[in-house]
Amino acid sequence: MTGRLLRAFAGLWAATCCLVVVAGCVPGSQLPSSRDTMNEYVWPARPSAERIAFVMSFSEPEDLGIRKRVWQRLGALFSGAREERLARPVAVVEATGNRLFVADPGVRGVHLFDIEAGDYRLIRGESDEPLPSPVGLAAGPSGEVYVTDSRRAALYIIEPWSNEAQEVSLDAVLSQPTGIAIDPPSGRIYLVDTGSHEVKIFARDGALLRRIGGRGTGPGQFNFPTMAWMSGNGELLVADSLNFRTQVFDTEGNFIREFGTTGNRAGYQPQPKGVATDSHGHVYIVDSMLHAVQIFDGSGTFLYRLGLLGEEPGQFWLPMGVFVGQQDTIYVADSYNRRIQVFRYIGSEQK
Repeated sequence: MTGRLLRAFAGLWAATCCLVVVAGCVPGSQLPSSRDTMNEYVWPARPSAERIAFVMSFSEPEDLGIRKRVWQRLGALFSGAREERLARPVAVVEATGNRLFVADPGVRGVHLFDIEAGDYRLIRGESDEPLPSPVGLAAGPSGEVYVTDSRRAALYIIEPWSNEAQEVSLDAVLSQPTGIAIDPPSGRIYLVDTGSHEVKIFARDGALLRRIGGRGTGPGQFNFPTMAWMSGNGELLVADSLNFRTQVFDTEGNFIREFGTTGNRAGYQPQPKGVATDSHGHVYIVDSMLHAVQIFDGSGTFLYRLGLLGEEPGQFWLPMGVFVGQQDTIYVADSYNRRIQVFRYIGSEQK
């Protein structure tokens, strides 16, 4: 009996090793972009010019073609499976190497979907310490990703080679950090501190360069700001959430303009959260109260709206973050639908 058991175990081990070799040779899949899917869901509706197409949505690694390696399955079998589905995604960023990061307070960490390598990881702090409230994400110029944790009142960095988030030493005390943006040429860090109603500007080494804001309603003042974005032309956009507007600054923190006001219809900003721009100068503002992404031109003129409350493609439930990446691919953190929806700006072209 013992001999048969040993031979059976040896056979299972050999098969497992073979599967590991094969699995390691499977190339990472690319983000799907089916023309049929993109033609099926396009906004605005005809007869308006077609501008934004739905690409896909994802909630777990398998949705992106990422399969568990055999050794990962064996590890989960013996140590217990860790949650790999999105629970409450609030921010998303596309980093170099076809890697997608999703901040998720629901799992107290940051999901890393490495599409090129065909790998998935849940990233937490040092020694696997949970991040209780990861809120903001921004990609740095060298492949690093920054993440804010509003509950820990701290900024973390995930280096390209690292499996953990390490705290960044900053020359200032944070109150409730949320949004974050990076200026690639200088490496400056623009950190939205919701609790102190301001934006703090740091050098790459963490030295405090300037504070923008203070509580108020005037130009350059804030009332519980949330997310931020650095555009390709060097403009910093900040969602000034409880002033119901978006403010725009230069890289030095000087006020340029603002747009938005309170209201419960398309074109208003009752609860602006995520903000981003594309290569054509369009501004995408996620509004949680409207369950929508609203699109404005560079001057702040409202163009059209994407989304209503619901679960279908192009519908949202309390969305939070937005990121525009390569080829004007638009990622929206659809928080309470527990997914990331992916769209693409296609202009008036027929795909």
